[in-house]
Amino acid sequence: MFKIKINSYLKIIFFVSFISLTSAFFIEYILGHQPCNLCLIERIPYGLSIILIILNYLSRKNEQFIILLLILVFSFSFIISFYHFGIEKGFFEESAVCGLKDASNMISKEELLKQLQKITISCKDVTFRFFGFSLTTINIILSLFLTILLAKIFFNYEKFKN
Repeated sequence: MFKIKINSYLKIIFFVSFISLTSAFFIEYILGHQPCNLCLIERIPYGLSIILIILNYLSRKNEQFIILLLILVFSFSFIISFYHFGIEKGFFEESAVCGLKDASNMISKEELLKQLQKITISCKDVTFRFFGFSLTTINIILSLFLTILLAKIFFNYEKFKN
């Protein structure tokens, strides 16, 4: 069986994260499918992973720590995606996160009323499917795969390092 070094795995994870974010922005801004708040939150781990991998390449001193952080990031991604999937399927009720918009700009009741008149996307509604799967379902699979892969690398660090 061939060995792939950590550096190659991190490049693959960087590429997957970049493609995931690019796809999400393409679907939102080019195809016109508005994301719900949980969809927006699900993008955060991919952005964080890109930043962490860049930091790893700038300073290779803490590579194992960076891998541990990536495990936590994609575990968070899995949990949020699973929760979102549960809302889509009716297993969980929508939380306040699904209906909140940027509340920092709301000062007056007129602004609050204006915000309430805007169309908000429900976390239950799937506006885009890829091969019959919602993007949340794809994110669950991808996050779980990356978490397991990174955990394998972390626990066998010396083997993958050489």
